[in-house]
Parts: sequence; structure tokens; C-alpha cells
Amino acid sequence: MTISQKTYSISRTSKASRTAALVGALVLVGLIAAPWWAGRADMRLLSEMFLYLSLACLWNLLAGYAGLVSVGQQAFVGFGGYMLFALAIFAGVSPLVAIPLAGVLGVVVAVPVALLIFRLRGAYFAIGTWVIAEVFRLSFAQVSALGGGSGTSLPVTIVKEMASSRSMREATTYWLALGMAVLVLCVIYALLRSRNGLALTAIRDSELASQSFGIDIWRTKFVVYVITAGLTAMTGALIFLQKLRISPDAAFSVNDWTAFVIFIVVIGGIGTLEGPIIGVILFFLLRETLSDLGTTYLLILGVVAIAVMLKAPKGLWGTFRERSGLELFPLARRVIKNKT
Repeated sequence: MTISQKTYSISRTSKASRTAALVGALVLVGLIAAPWWAGRADMRLLSEMFLYLSLACLWNLLAGYAGLVSVGQQAFVGFGGYMLFALAIFAGVSPLVAIPLAGVLGVVVAVPVALLIFRLRGAYFAIGTWVIAEVFRLSFAQVSALGGGSGTSLPVTIVKEMASSRSMREATTYWLALGMAVLVLCVIYALLRSRNGLALTAIRDSELASQSFGIDIWRTKFVVYVITAGLTAMTGALIFLQKLRISPDAAFSVNDWTAFVIFIVVIGGIGTLEGPIIGVILFFLLRETLSDLGTTYLLILGVVAIAVMLKAPKGLWGTFRERSGLELFPLARRVIKNKT
């Protein structure tokens, strides 16, 4: 062997990640074709899973990578839903166009919110996000044009603008939910593979060390917060487009849009891209199996969460990855020895 021959190379992918990409593409094709093979109830369930996956991935980006533990992400879920209704009812905008517009408005609102709550740290930041969400809820409850505290429904004429038949409307909302989940995963993956993603990883490991290397911690977290807010608002718009009705209590429910999302991320594996996927599957398996038990179902969820945190503090996928070294969404570069 001569000196010029390369013995080592640098790569971000692995055999496992390439196999996972192929399997994921096949699964995606099957999910796109769901309106032709799945029943109406199955499509509603899958849509709900996709939307929860979007919320879980976004919360994981905030807490798992940026260290911003928010318990008030329902603020942007509800805001996105209300913007969809307002744009569709008062501005005559098509619901399909109102979804990305709700995301843009979510970004605009997130800027002053971030400037305010970024003055807080730790538990105070978490409480501050919840207070902001309550301010949003109380504010929209005063808007009588949108039904006030009792809420409002999307007019039939606007609903029919999406498609002429009910089956086509359900297929459209299903594809939108699937597209939202794919968009969120792609945006987060691209972000984490960029320079900002490298900065986020450094900040997560040590803010003090990151600052000493010249990383602008405030700016990096601000960008992540604003991006997350916009995508969360889009997800919220989709959630209430499927429900066709919105009210302050439903739109800004801390239980539905934050508590369950945190449960999904914690049991799946915080700080990993695969964790929310595992968490969503497990959460819906538990919900569909135990939901008939009433309040006992919530107690069982709590017991499962505590058991996972005690036995696997990094979540199911985080613990598995630590022991096996397997990554389906590789982010770091690795030195690989070439075969001779």
C-alpha cells in the first residue's frame, strides 16, 4: 500500500441509516396511498399521529437541543388555529392558503414574545411560556367575532372550498397532516446538520464552553424559538382545520398540546430525532388500548412516564442508541476505515 492511498474517510451516513432511509421512503409511499387502502377512522387516527409527531419534534428541538423547556407551546397551537379561522372567515382566504399564512403570523408574534421571555431562565422561563399561553387564551376569549369563550365553527361554504366531496376533503386534510410531519422532520434534520445545528449541540453540552468558542447563544436560541413557533402555528391551523371548530379552551389546552407532547418526547428519547417517532407510536398504542378506562388511563400514562424516567432517563430510543450506537438520522461526522 502506498502513502497516497486513502485508508480512512469521513462520512455522516452508515449502512443502518441508508437502510432506514429506504424503508422510510417505502413507508412514506404507503402512507401517501392511505386514502385508497385505509378506512375513514384509520385516516383520522393517522392524521392525529402525524400532527402530534410534528408537535413532539418541535418541542424536542426546543427542549432537547436548545435547552428551552417550554410548557406553553399551546399558545402557538391555538394562535395558528384562530388565525386559520380569522383569515378564512373575514379575509376570504382559502383554508389551504391560510395554513402557511398562519405560520408566517406565528413567526411575527414569536419575535416580541421571545424578546420578553428570553429575559427569564430555567423554571422561570417555563412558567413564563405558560403565562403567555394563558394571555393568548384570555385574549381570544374576548373576541366576540370568533365566538368569544364558546368558540365558533368553520362555515360550510368555506369547508367545501377545499374539495367538492367529503371523501376528497378527508383525503386532503390527511395529506396535509402527513406533509406537515415530513416538513417538520426535514426542517429539523437540515437545521441540525447545519452550522446552527452544530452550535445547538455545543450549547446543549455546555453553554459556558460554547460562549468561550464565540457561539452567539442568544441568537441561536432565538432563531430556533421563532422557527418552532411558526411551524407550531401551522400545525395548530391543521389541527383545527380537521376539527372544523375552535374554542379558547380547546385551542390553548395545556393538557392536549403540551402535557401529552412532553410525555411523547420523554418516553421516546429527548434530544434525538428518532425519539418522538417512537414516543408517538407508543402513546397512541396506550391511548387506543386504555382510553376506555377513563381517568385510570391518565394514571397509567403517568406510571409509564415515571418508570421510563427511572429506568431509562434518556428515553427508550436514547437508551437503545447509547448501548448499540445505532442512529437512523445521523448528524455527526464519523471517521471510517476503508476496506483494503
